[in-house]
Amino acid sequence: MTKTLQMLFINEDGRTVTISLPDPLDTLTGVQVSAVMDMIVQKNAFVSTGGALVSGSGARVVSRGVETIL
Repeated sequence: MTKTLQMLFINEDGRTVTISLPDPLDTLTGVQVSAVMDMIVQKNAFVSTGGALVSGSGARVVSRGVETIL
């Protein structure tokens, strides 16, 4: 099963921007992710087509499994 961490941000235009990272650690906590998201916003580390990221709006781990049947 493949896992991806998706961090959701709001940009200057008010649109949602998603930054995805593959294979997050199973021990990753919300506090750790929140701290990284705050740092990304503070350092202006990424800019989207709608401008700078102004706040974090959530995070999630998405799991995807593929089962071959033939």
